[in-house]
Amino acid sequence: MPTILITGANGQLGKELEKVFSDKSDYTLRLTDQNDLDITKHLDVNAFFTETGKYDYVINCAAYTAVDKAEEDVEVAHAVNMNGAQNLARAAKQFNAQLIHLSTDYVYHNDQNTPFKEGDETTPKSVYASTKLAGDNYVQRAFPEAIIIRTSWVYSSFGHNFVKTMLRFGRERDNLNVVFDQIGTPTYAADLAEAICEIINQLESKKVTASEVAGIYHFSNEGVTSWYDFAVAVFDAEDIACKVTPIETKEYPTPAKRPPFSVLNKGKIKSTFGLQIRHWTDAMYDCLREMKG
Repeated sequence: MPTILITGANGQLGKELEKVFSDKSDYTLRLTDQNDLDITKHLDVNAFFTETGKYDYVINCAAYTAVDKAEEDVEVAHAVNMNGAQNLARAAKQFNAQLIHLSTDYVYHNDQNTPFKEGDETTPKSVYASTKLAGDNYVQRAFPEAIIIRTSWVYSSFGHNFVKTMLRFGRERDNLNVVFDQIGTPTYAADLAEAICEIINQLESKKVTASEVAGIYHFSNEGVTSWYDFAVAVFDAEDIACKVTPIETKEYPTPAKRPPFSVLNKGKIKSTFGLQIRHWTDAMYDCLREMKG
């Protein structure tokens, strides 16, 4: 029975992966967070792999994702997003485990206005984005057979995210300002978890081989929106009367710069693994139903 190690298991994607794989009797899960496994320490990572047994797959969801805080907390972001990623890649390579590493759309930050493909130029403009890109590069050098998935605007019924924040603010306030000039695509973490499960299923069934599918992929739900339109959609779905006013990014300055356009082209992951990806609004409705319980 294949064994899967999930790092960052208490995060949004980690929790959704736990749900997906817990329903599959074909897999055994080992769930870890920073208290169980400090990925920033090379010796600790090696010791963990040595002491806890063989893993067939490692899904690295662990990351420093506090985008604004990272501008000041540079050393920690560096340690987790760069060193941690490299340590896991080296250990996965040494202990013969297939690595799936999660990354971000923030690595693309330029004037391009067509959906980004995996080979497009990376131009990170924040500490978070720079450390995540460096982590991707470290992973590829340490473990060329790794699969790296860049995703965007992640939300779920778990943890802190845009949807939950909008629901809270919408019920507390009469008016809300939301930026309209940052364009991208929301990703329901449950759909990303299902996609990762399908990738592992195909590797297990030998439908694809690790060497054939190694590399960088993009995943988000389908469609394009702005943060403003996303907020409006959430309020409409939940019949929340809060008025949403569109504002420009310059009217809402943040310590870390956000990409103005980060729509991801998902042609590669769809053609390689035969994935069907649903529209972001359909996924959003499912998430809102899940939140209601």
